[in-house]
Amino acid sequence: MTSSPEESVTPEKSADAVESLVLHATDNQVSWITLNRPETLNAITPDQRERLIQLFSEASADPAVRAVVLTATGKGFCTGADLRGGGQPKGGERIAGDVARVIRLGAQRLISAVLDCEKPVIAAVNGTAAGLGAHLALACDLVLAAEQARFIEVFVRRALVPDGGGAYLLPRLIGPQRAKELMFFGDALTAPEAERLGLVNRVVPPEDLHKTAREWAERLATGPTRTLALTKQLINASLDSDRATAFAAEATAQEINMGTADAREGVASFVERRSPRYDGN
Repeated sequence: MTSSPEESVTPEKSADAVESLVLHATDNQVSWITLNRPETLNAITPDQRERLIQLFSEASADPAVRAVVLTATGKGFCTGADLRGGGQPKGGERIAGDVARVIRLGAQRLISAVLDCEKPVIAAVNGTAAGLGAHLALACDLVLAAEQARFIEVFVRRALVPDGGGAYLLPRLIGPQRAKELMFFGDALTAPEAERLGLVNRVVPPEDLHKTAREWAERLATGPTRTLALTKQLINASLDSDRATAFAAEATAQEINMGTADAREGVASFVERRSPRYDGN
């Protein structure tokens, strides 16, 4: 009996296929992660999602990586979860908890992987970022957008509640009223509009996107890596903290930071009136 296509796929071939859909390279201490399904505007399958989570986790733990760039090939950055790619509960009748479990273990884990990455993450948004794709970009620490990029809270168009951390991220970035406007109407937001609202740090011509992302990432990669990690953690946590908690966290972070080699180098370079040389430790 001949085997089915599913049965004929080896784990090695499957892993190779996923790696071809999420490209990865490290250059000048920058981890470049590139979504590579241009024919679907880079909609994310469950396998791709797991690969992304793995790469962000590895970037956190790898001392050779000091910054991360997330980008994509083709005309789209990411149009969200691939609903045709197995991202929904399997089987027959849906039971209570299925959908929540899929979201908790899927999209929310991906967004958390970006927010919790211990290295600064730059999104280089080359095209449309919709639904989970928009939240994936907005979870990054810095967002660069090509002029043709668009951000769309597409959920309402399908009578869906925003997921993938959207209702957490957007109000903290632009306030509740603006967040409601975007999520209630689902209108496309151009890159210049997103920059005006504060969702995007910089809008650049498409031919300059990769160059600008490289310049920013390599600048971060020569900075005090542990200091940047602690700063990211402080800023993210402050959005959910009262003043006393935030002040205590700040003092503790500085206590930890002052024990790093880079902090000692920073102080020494100031005293000696020279440029600092940070090695990330």
